[in-house]
Amino acid sequence: MIQENLDAIGNIIGDTTLIAVSKNRSMEELKELYDCGVRIMAENRVQELTRKQEELPDDIQWHMIGHLQRNKVKYIAPFVEMIHSVDSIRLLREIDKQAERLGREIEVLLQVHIADEESKFGFEPKELKEHVIDGAFSNFDHVSICGLMGLATFTDDENQVELEFRSLQQLKEELKPHMADPGRFTELSIGMSQDCHIAVKCGSTMVRIGSSLFQ
Repeated sequence: MIQENLDAIGNIIGDTTLIAVSKNRSMEELKELYDCGVRIMAENRVQELTRKQEELPDDIQWHMIGHLQRNKVKYIAPFVEMIHSVDSIRLLREIDKQAERLGREIEVLLQVHIADEESKFGFEPKELKEHVIDGAFSNFDHVSICGLMGLATFTDDENQVELEFRSLQQLKEELKPHMADPGRFTELSIGMSQDCHIAVKCGSTMVRIGSSLFQ
């Protein structure tokens, strides 16, 4: 079943990178996913991320996609491949600190609030532009800022979702020339099971898929 689902998703997303979301899934399901060739998995909770990283094969690249508290960065810093959900400079500073302590570099994405929902996290677009132009992201030696992440409004209105995704795509292009390393600022993490087809149209380079893999 998982292989059939992977094939169907592959037909939709093409060359876009699949980030398989392991939230609420059993080890048996994740081992089947691994056996089907999936090597990039993601969690939205630190406790689950560390547990699954310990129990599953070492060649899985683990991504953190949920809201991250600064006091929990140290638990995932030794192994996490990418953190999608950096929503403050203080959090970025802590990630840089922990990466320096470990002698490694951690890839991150800046989360932007694009949805018409107060409950979602992220920089406001105007705020982020000001930070970038002021050079607030220039002094981090152990993080690589690779792009932006966003969550669209949970709605059946596909036009609204597309407008939100397009706004983030445009913001990425506006910010890129001002980043410390523009060449690495290439990723756009948008799209989940219900809206990945829209995200791909809007330039997504990473889609975060969970439920569609296991249904």
